[in-house]
Amino acid sequence: MTESRFHFSEEKPLRWGVIGCGSVTEKKSVPAYKDTLGFRVDMVMRRNTEKAEDYAKRHNIPKWTTNADEVINNPNIDAIYIATPPDTHKLYALKVAQVGKPCCIEKPMAPTYEDSLAIYKAFQAKNISLFVAYYRRSLPRFLKIKQWLDKGLIGEVRHIHWQKTKPPNEVDLSKKYNWRTDATIARGGYFDDLASHGLDLFAFLLGDIVDANGFGTNQLGLYSAFDAVTANWMHEGGVTGTGSWNFGTHHRSDKVEILGSEGSIRFAILDEAPIELENASGHQTLEIPHPEHIQEFHVENIKNHLLDKAVHPSTGKTGLNTNWVMEKILGTV
Repeated sequence: MTESRFHFSEEKPLRWGVIGCGSVTEKKSVPAYKDTLGFRVDMVMRRNTEKAEDYAKRHNIPKWTTNADEVINNPNIDAIYIATPPDTHKLYALKVAQVGKPCCIEKPMAPTYEDSLAIYKAFQAKNISLFVAYYRRSLPRFLKIKQWLDKGLIGEVRHIHWQKTKPPNEVDLSKKYNWRTDATIARGGYFDDLASHGLDLFAFLLGDIVDANGFGTNQLGLYSAFDAVTANWMHEGGVTGTGSWNFGTHHRSDKVEILGSEGSIRFAILDEAPIELENASGHQTLEIPHPEHIQEFHVENIKNHLLDKAVHPSTGKTGLNTNWVMEKILGTV
């Protein structure tokens, strides 16, 4: 690591601007930025005037706007967090890269690998820090699983499988507009929104995914995006993986199992569930709760990265690989 050009503290914090103030920012992310020592949130943007002003007042943020350019170009804003739907990530990210500010982008990085690559190259060309909000790489629950794997507690890892299912929700059944199931924004539907978390985490736990394939279909006809996806993939080193995501079943499930030569590990990606280790020593179950603001450790790691104290586990490079994997599964690259 080289010496960082960022020097911030409680007395002179790094000032963040937020583009997009939807539900993900209410509890999961923005409070984490506000609570991180040395960080503060000074400005937010939302296209709706009343909602932007209300958000700023509720979160005690001094400035708000309906114009993203006012956040990006503000000389009193040091870094940008992009929390809009994925179809505008590239538009805003390229502008942030142009002005040379560190940036964190909500996941997925963009709707397509091509757009993600353009974002990655823009920040790489200027040697600016780029993060993607795959915060599970920083959560204690999943770091414990990585520790089990690194210690070889299930021997040589052979295979990983994830089954994620849920029934259609009221919005789906009413056919009301939802950008998460609009094929022009998220071709894979909930797969893009939810499976990206798991596939990204699997690369963190088991090494990069180097090949993948699969197919998607729309079984229910409730929206334009896929509602069922299946996949096969391979990690560097030869570990194989399979996954099935179906959003029209009668029940909800979220089950991951890692199979090794001497044991197995079971856990959930999205649900609150214990992690389980089974090997020759017996069966161990651990409850490791998430923090109140789930991006807390992710944001703390951004701070440590910018101070050159550590390398963040979720960067533009890792986020780009996750987009590539998802498009390989959907057959678009």
